[in-house]
Amino acid sequence: MAALIIGGAAIGGSPIFVRLSEVGPMATAFWRVALALIPLVAWSRLRGGAAAEKPPQCLSDYAQLILPGVFLAIDLAAWHLALTMTSVANATLLANLAPVFVTLAGWALFRSAVSGIFLAGLATAIAGVVVLKGGPAALGGGDLAGDGIAIVAAAFYAGYILAIGRLRSRFSTNRIMIWSTASAAVCMLPMALLTEPSLFPPSAFGWAMLFGLAFVSHAGGQVAITYALAFLPPAFSSLTLLLQPVVAALLAWVLLSEPVGLMQAIGGAIVLIGILIARRG
Repeated sequence: MAALIIGGAAIGGSPIFVRLSEVGPMATAFWRVALALIPLVAWSRLRGGAAAEKPPQCLSDYAQLILPGVFLAIDLAAWHLALTMTSVANATLLANLAPVFVTLAGWALFRSAVSGIFLAGLATAIAGVVVLKGGPAALGGGDLAGDGIAIVAAAFYAGYILAIGRLRSRFSTNRIMIWSTASAAVCMLPMALLTEPSLFPPSAFGWAMLFGLAFVSHAGGQVAITYALAFLPPAFSSLTLLLQPVVAALLAWVLLSEPVGLMQAIGGAIVLIGILIARRG
């Protein structure tokens, strides 16, 4: 549980790094996963290459290790595209519907049990995100296509969480993260080259933001979440990730001097209450 909360908080800082990045959104997404390979591979080397771990045995194992990265790349691309097509409020809220997709897919595909208490907590937490983003009135004025792409992002992030959850019973956190991160980088590179005028930031500050995004939000946050998925159900794990917009709002207040209003504070409190309700379920 502690790893899951720390992971959610680390990923919650990613909008700050993205906001301060000096390259475009697709290039930022590429560097997010490409640079994250540095600490992941270094940690694997320090552990002696994880010789005691069970390696992939067949082509199917390799495909399953690569699949989460493909899901993550599509999620990142769709999320960044949605931000350019619809309102930030709409894109953020709809992308945070991933716990709904995780719950539905877990029940439909794997017959995972879902209690009424958990569903009540899920509904409460999503309502908290709506309040955090300014309430229903703030969700108007969006573009229908952009809203649809944000929902696609949520669906593929749900696929990422479910795929990671299935792998954790067979492979270590580090092995899963290296394979999924590398495959995400391979998928993101052509997208960045085709859509961005420049792949490289012009200053040391720009590189610092990319390294922060890669090391803190991905290598730190995603590793913690992957570790937690060996012990917690994917549905609850994805719900706890609704902490991300709460953390993002707090960091924007501290680092970017963006005000936190009463509605945002109430929304954050509702999200936390929803997660606590779901934990009891």
